[in-house]
Amino acid sequence: MHINNNYLNLKDSYLFATVANKVAAYKEANPDKKIIRLDIGDVTLPLCQAVVDAMKAASDEMGKKETFRGYAPYQGYDFIQNAVAGYYKNRQVDLDLTEIFVSDGAKSDIGNILDIFSADNQVLIPDPVYPVYVDTNIMAGRRTSYLDAKEENGFLPVPGPDTKGDIIYICSPNNPTGAVYNKIQLKAWVDFAVKNNAVILFDAAYEAFIDDAELPKSIYEIEGAKQCAIEFGSLSKTAGFTGTRCGYTIVPHELVSEGVSLNSLWLRRQSTKFNGSPYIIQRGAEAVFSPEGQRQTKENIAYYKENARLISQALDKMGIWYTGGQHSPYIWFKCPNNLGSWEFFDLLLDKAQLTGTPGEGFGANGKGFFRLTGFGSKEDVQEAVKRLAGIMSMM
Repeated sequence: MHINNNYLNLKDSYLFATVANKVAAYKEANPDKKIIRLDIGDVTLPLCQAVVDAMKAASDEMGKKETFRGYAPYQGYDFIQNAVAGYYKNRQVDLDLTEIFVSDGAKSDIGNILDIFSADNQVLIPDPVYPVYVDTNIMAGRRTSYLDAKEENGFLPVPGPDTKGDIIYICSPNNPTGAVYNKIQLKAWVDFAVKNNAVILFDAAYEAFIDDAELPKSIYEIEGAKQCAIEFGSLSKTAGFTGTRCGYTIVPHELVSEGVSLNSLWLRRQSTKFNGSPYIIQRGAEAVFSPEGQRQTKENIAYYKENARLISQALDKMGIWYTGGQHSPYIWFKCPNNLGSWEFFDLLLDKAQLTGTPGEGFGANGKGFFRLTGFGSKEDVQEAVKRLAGIMSMM
């Protein structure tokens, strides 16, 4: 028996596990102090009533012989597929139901999609980036190179004359920086992928936070994208499904490589390794896309965006450079006095009992940067801003 030695190339701990361990150690040493956590991107508002009602009704169905359901269809029930298709239709994107794969969340599919690609592909990942992109490719032993996302390009790199890659990760709005690609920038990536027979893995987990009609929420709003892109959608941050788990992946029929449909490969993979999201959860997800569900979830999103605005407003007053905070729940800013990311993390925790996420944990280009999230309560965010301002005034 031999282990997968690629795992030995991973960092000892997942970024957010390291943060959690530091917080736990501080709590143990200082049990009387309240820590405000604006680090992990977990939601705090409950599921909206439309979703709760739908899941209660579905639970009742599962308790009756005539309405009980067993295994779900591999791609999801048609009622949720129709709901997703209608959501895209509102953005003038037409999808066939067989292009929609309902899952237990974007994170799972972003890692699992690698099963359908050869291990000898060159992977192109932006830096800084959501750690899952990097770690899942290290686990598979793939060659990875990095796109420089820096202050100079607004943390939104575009392909240049020397850009090379077979599998390209794009997240917009971006995690961790909150930066959002415009249509011209995404068109550059689509043209690159089509020309070079590459595939774009487009993470749209935070698309619901975009409120500018000129900014694309889906890569399929870009001409040619169905020939080169797979899109991952999530209800975790848009509808509070972090603990409920439901998302969807779009694999267009037009996406063909070496004469083989990637849609058919993904269906083959899912039908072998995945038994579908639970019926009760899919009914809850369907309710998210109903008129009432959309109204209620948008109220929650507005709450988080107001939190992000409060943080951004405070940074403006302090004269600190940042991205995000407008079309994203994340605010990405420079650490003061040239402090390192982890140095600033320790300072905030020790002196202000406030946590964020060190930018260095997202990649080399995150050194000297820090991420805060608007996913807390309004009261906590208001207090956090005061504590942050207090720290900054002493520096």
